[in-house]
Amino acid sequence: MKISIERAALLKAVGQAQSVVERRNTIPILANVLIEAEGNTVSFRATDLDIEVVDKVPAMVERAGATTVSAVTLHEIVRKLPDGALVVLSEDGAAGRLTVEAGRSVFNLATLPKEDFPVMASAEYASNFAVPAPVLRRLFDKSKFAISTEETRYYLNGVYMHIADGDGGKMLRCVATDGHRLARIDAALPDGALEMPGVIVPRKTVGELRKLLDDDDMTIAVSVSETKIRFATPNLNLTSKVIDGTFPDYTRVIPMGNTRKLEVDASEFAKAVDRVATVSSERSRAVKLVLDEDKLTLSVNAPDSGAAVEELAVAYGDEHLEIGFNAKYLLEIASQVDRENAVFLFNSAGDPTLMREGNDTSAVYVVMPMRV
Repeated sequence: MKISIERAALLKAVGQAQSVVERRNTIPILANVLIEAEGNTVSFRATDLDIEVVDKVPAMVERAGATTVSAVTLHEIVRKLPDGALVVLSEDGAAGRLTVEAGRSVFNLATLPKEDFPVMASAEYASNFAVPAPVLRRLFDKSKFAISTEETRYYLNGVYMHIADGDGGKMLRCVATDGHRLARIDAALPDGALEMPGVIVPRKTVGELRKLLDDDDMTIAVSVSETKIRFATPNLNLTSKVIDGTFPDYTRVIPMGNTRKLEVDASEFAKAVDRVATVSSERSRAVKLVLDEDKLTLSVNAPDSGAAVEELAVAYGDEHLEIGFNAKYLLEIASQVDRENAVFLFNSAGDPTLMREGNDTSAVYVVMPMRV
């Protein structure tokens, strides 16, 4: 195999590959990227046995062929090469070496046989549909902060993507929760998605998927089966196993009867929470909200480090309420608001609080209060 490829294209492809590869591997081949050159393209394939990414890049292929080489080492080499360099990759099968040349730099890397590289079995997908990149980006970006990191409740370690009944009929919905906060985001139902099985997309896959979604003009082809999900662009395929578990009935924790309504400038609220939380003890990071007519008082009282109080002018016309929250959870939810105003709906100091953006119900957040 011998190919010539632009440094920028190579860096992007190898960067995508090395982020999928697990740093600690008991199986040496899983630390490698499979490079396959044919025609006028070269593909880079990496896997951790749960996720597989394949990136196709245009290249001058002098001699077709395939080999595998350490993804992290190749990425580090390419990253340190000068911008605009033309990189030549040539493989000597007999010596088990891949030579990387760029200008006056020459590297010889050890390879492993391509036959040993595990390729993820292609599934029969029950549902295939296309979603514009900005829509998919919004669904996952606004929900991923609530993914649980608790390994024992593994079925919460991802985003539950499914078809649900929304205000305008059937919707494509993403939900994530860790038991303390919940995010529920809706988008219009894409053509062909109605029969999609509900799947839990793992946290790592959500992180890798985010790298495909920066181009606003791109449409992502989504294929879903009971066990796998695939996101594809013309040059890149990301295939992942889904979490084998049942997502809990999240609708039971979304409060429907909260009537006390607070409307506040989202960015001002987030800044105020951040300021008063500066003095709180790291462990609890509790912030107390005191609501009176058109006034919100935020306070923190940490006996060992100090106290802080800040007042905000808000729109609130209900009876006096005192309620406490984890500052981190409030900040994460407030930072999801794209519009100017955040609307909080309370019931009592011990009940879950609902938050949305203005009158938009396509993005709804729930946060549990805490004693302060």
